[in-house]
Amino acid sequence: MKTAQYIRITLTVVIVLIAALVATAMWRHYMYSPWTRDGRVRAEVVRIAPDVAGLVTQVNVIDNQIVKKGDVLFVIDPARYTDAVEQAKANLAAAQAAVKSAEANIDAAKAGTVQSKSNFDMYAAQAKRRQDLKDVVSNEDRTNATATADAARATLNKAQAGQEQALAAKLQADAAVKQAEAALATAELNLQRTQVRAPVDGYVTNLLVRVGDYASAGAPRLALIDSHSFWVDGYFEETKLPHIRIGDEVDIRLMAGGVHLRGTVEGIARGIAEAVDPTSNDLLANINPTFNWVRLAQRVPVRVHIDTDHMPAGTVLVAGQTATLILHPDQKSDNNGTSR
Repeated sequence: MKTAQYIRITLTVVIVLIAALVATAMWRHYMYSPWTRDGRVRAEVVRIAPDVAGLVTQVNVIDNQIVKKGDVLFVIDPARYTDAVEQAKANLAAAQAAVKSAEANIDAAKAGTVQSKSNFDMYAAQAKRRQDLKDVVSNEDRTNATATADAARATLNKAQAGQEQALAAKLQADAAVKQAEAALATAELNLQRTQVRAPVDGYVTNLLVRVGDYASAGAPRLALIDSHSFWVDGYFEETKLPHIRIGDEVDIRLMAGGVHLRGTVEGIARGIAEAVDPTSNDLLANINPTFNWVRLAQRVPVRVHIDTDHMPAGTVLVAGQTATLILHPDQKSDNNGTSR
C-alpha cells in the first residue's frame, strides 16, 4: 500500500516538474525568443503631384492599376505652355539678332577707329612739319595745323570710346541670349511636365484627379506604391533585441491566407518616441510622480527585407498587412538568399 502511495507521489512530482519545465521553457520562448506577431508590411509611397498648374485634360489610369516607370498618368492642358515655348523662341531669336547687330556695330566702330587713327596720324604729322618750318610757315598756319591735329585726336578718342561701347553692347547682347536660352529651356520643361509620368513601377492608389479638375502645382493628386520597395517592419520587445542580428533569416507569415515568405534582417531602429514628453514648456524634466511595478517592454522596429525571388506565385503584398515574424539567430543568408 505504501509502495503504491510512493509511486503516485513520485509520478505526481515528476509530472509537476515536467509541467514546470515545460511552462518555464514556453515562458522563456515567449519572453526572449526573437519572434513577434506584431509585424507590418510596408512600402515606399510616392505622392504624385503636377509640377505645373492647369486644367486636367486627360487621365490615363484608374485606381489600383499597375503602371510602369515613365507611363503617362494624367495630362495638364498644354496650350498656354506651348504658347510660352513659342514666345521664348521668339525672344531667343530677337536676342540672337541683337548679337549680330552688336557684332556689326563693333565692326563699324573698328573701321571708324582705324580711319580716325589714320586721320590723326596725318594731321599730327602735318602739324609737326609746320612747327619745324616756323621760319617759312606763318603762325596762323601752324596754329590751324595744331588745332586740326587736336580735333583729329578728339575724333580718334571718340571712335575708340564708341568701339568700347560696341563691345559692351555685344557682351550685354550675349547675356540676353543666355537669358533667352534659359527661359526657352524652362518653357520647354514646363511643357514637358504637362504630362505627369510615373517615376517608378507601382500601383496607383487613392486616385483623386478627374478630367476637368484644376490641378495646382505641388498638390498631390494620387499615390503610387513602389512595387519594388516592399519590406516588413517587425515590432520586437526590447527583451528580444539581444538575440537579433543583421543578416538573420526570418520566417514571415502573413495573416492573409497564411502565406509563408522568407526574409533577412536589414536593420534595427536606434530610437523610438517617448510615451510621455520628457520636458516641460520651461525645458525642465517632466517626471511622472507614479511608478508602475509591472513594466511593459518597449517595442522596437526591426526592418526585414523580403526575399521576392522565392515568393510564392500569386502572392499579393499590401502595405499595412499584418504578419508574424520568427527569427532564426543561428542562420544567416548570403547575398544570393541561401542559408549558411
